Amino acid sequence: MIDRPRRLRATPAMRRLVAETRLHPAELILPMFVREGTPEALPISSMPGVVQHSLDSMKRAIAEAAELGIGGVMLFGVPEHKDAVGSGATDPHGILNVATRAAVAEAGDALVVQTDLCLDEFTDHGHCGVVSTSSTGEVYVDNDASLLRYRDMALAQADAGSQLLGLSGMMDGQVAAVRSVLDENGHADTPILGYAAKYASAFYGPFREAVASSLTGDRKTYQMDPANRREGAREILLDVEEGADIVMVKPAMSYLDVLADAAASSPVPVWAYQVSGEYAMIEAAAANGWIDRRRAIEESVVSIRRAGADAVLTYFAVELARWLAGPTLPVPPRRGAV
Repeated sequence: MIDRPRRLRATPAMRRLVAETRLHPAELILPMFVREGTPEALPISSMPGVVQHSLDSMKRAIAEAAELGIGGVMLFGVPEHKDAVGSGATDPHGILNVATRAAVAEAGDALVVQTDLCLDEFTDHGHCGVVSTSSTGEVYVDNDASLLRYRDMALAQADAGSQLLGLSGMMDGQVAAVRSVLDENGHADTPILGYAAKYASAFYGPFREAVASSLTGDRKTYQMDPANRREGAREILLDVEEGADIVMVKPAMSYLDVLADAAASSPVPVWAYQVSGEYAMIEAAAANGWIDRRRAIEESVVSIRRAGADAVLTYFAVELARWLAGPTLPVPPRRGAV
């Protein structure tokens, strides 16, 4: 007798019963952009359906996310003014810290308010760290000077109430630097998400519009080479050793091999970020009628979970949560029912 795997694909109910990977709203994190000085939400042209929030629209969006059971939100600040060292990142009255306090007050304990700990939104050069000039005149991103800014930024975010610090700058030693300053200043219980395997990807393009990035050039001297898989495992191990409570692979869909490696070896949770370019490609293809939008969204996030992500940062989080809350199958009437 031949094997007949199709037996388990015969009906929607059977397929649902034997599915190896499932989605749940609690495993989804919604990235949110909060813009300083705007009275209303502003659309992001390269990311249809995503906006730069005002404080009021952010609070409404968080209330909706909480009601849908989404696991968390990741906040990014979009300041009105920038400078060389990203002063707005450590200003208690800067947009990210103000938004964090408002988000925590709105969410209560319904979801986890997370904050992006990186300087790129706040610097006038758009890099993720402090820029210095060498004795030969070479301009470079100064790793250790950047760590000092990250330490200050970590304290500002923790003081504002952030419940998880997302270290996305890809500076060597960033987790250890932030963990030590938190522990020394009464924030030993504040967890760290280490963006451990973050690649220098072309898929970040729409994000640059979302945060009004000032970047010229690229970030290839600190973000990872897309060609490297083993290096991803090395970076993840380093972040875990330095004290990361969770580690991240970013982007997601082009790096499912790196994600699977991390999931197989990491003693801490592994998350993945379905980045702006991944979102925009699905939206663009669907808008042109080339793909089934809902199926593509669901398949893309299921693939990330299947590869091993314990949670997924995705701009589709709210929409997915709505779909997950709805019925998946019609319920037939019981035989003999009157």
